[in-house]
Amino acid sequence: MYIAVMGYGTVGSGVVEVLHKNHDSIVSKSTQKDLELKYILDLRDFPGDPNEDKFIKDFNIILNDDSVKIVVETMGGLHPAFEFVSSLLKAGKSVVTSNKELVAQKGYELLTLADENNVNFLFEASVGGGIPIIRPISQCLAANEIDEIAGILNGTTNFILTMMIEQNMSFEEALKLAQDNGYAEKDPTADVEGIDACRKICILASLCFGKHVYPDSVHTEGISKITLEDVAYVNDFGGVIKLLGKARRENGGKISAMVCPCIVKNHSQLASVSDVFNAILVRGDAIGDVVFYGRGAGKLPTASAVVADVIDCAKHEKRKKLFGWGAPEENYVIDYRTLETALYIRAKVTGNKEDVLKKIGESFGKVKYLTRNGAPEDEIAFVTDKDVEKVLTDKLAKTEGLNVLSMIRVTDY
Repeated sequence: MYIAVMGYGTVGSGVVEVLHKNHDSIVSKSTQKDLELKYILDLRDFPGDPNEDKFIKDFNIILNDDSVKIVVETMGGLHPAFEFVSSLLKAGKSVVTSNKELVAQKGYELLTLADENNVNFLFEASVGGGIPIIRPISQCLAANEIDEIAGILNGTTNFILTMMIEQNMSFEEALKLAQDNGYAEKDPTADVEGIDACRKICILASLCFGKHVYPDSVHTEGISKITLEDVAYVNDFGGVIKLLGKARRENGGKISAMVCPCIVKNHSQLASVSDVFNAILVRGDAIGDVVFYGRGAGKLPTASAVVADVIDCAKHEKRKKLFGWGAPEENYVIDYRTLETALYIRAKVTGNKEDVLKKIGESFGKVKYLTRNGAPEDEIAFVTDKDVEKVLTDKLAKTEGLNVLSMIRVTDY
């Protein structure tokens, strides 16, 4: 059985490496089918590469070769990946991808195409890198009604926050270290502004709740505004700041979904997840809470998940895998401002401090005031009780004498 790989970057080259290195083991796990790499599609030249004879630059060679049954897409981006994958599925070839943008935006369309053409479209590596999560949700936890899913879905931002918490680095210093270590791109926007995590929670929510969730329907915030002052105050509260992607089943057949910095208490399983590691909590009605933990990115961890999907395609050559991923629905994701939360608020006092504190008490009732070393006299930080977010922010807007510097949601995880 012949395989083609489209894209020879970090993940694509890792896939080729794993296919070669573990060839015999892979064959034994693929019902004795000899999985042989036939083509590598990339517009660049790789002189001296051990696979130099397999490189091609014309997509149509793969598309028109009936002997190629499985194609791995690791090009990234939405175009031309979507057009290529659509054509391959229509041509009766199964496709495996690690492309989270493609799956988040076009997952329902591509799964429908795969179903219509009796082939498979698999995407384990699109969320969590090497952490198994797609297969456990769709198979191992299939007996459960999934009520909620939440997690640390981006290793770059978790590394940055870890450095801020443990090494007292500023956001800018921690970002530079992440870039120096190869954890962050030259343009880190997709990571630090939550876009990457948003795509991943959309994929997970679509799987768990049965309808396609588009990224533009999910409220998304990043970590670029988090400061060392926030880290210190949150430490006094007994917690740490994590960038979380979360989605939950709500009343009336709707869901909530959001990506944002959150405060998790120190006793939480998510609080101890540091460095570039990811963790995903799945809450099922029968099994309760299950946490999946591991490296969420990297050449070989991601390649491991991709090749596992290749093996799955080989095993299911004549059978389709079903995911229960349905069509999108208008207004499926409810307004995040209608959800209940507690809020951490850091602000500069611009009026008489005693009067401002009195107004805070009148607006919010009982709050927990926080302290940190070196705080200026005109800075305060406090945590509210839980209430509907819009109610809390409206109260804050009406509290005179405060210039809000930071606001972070507090979670129950």
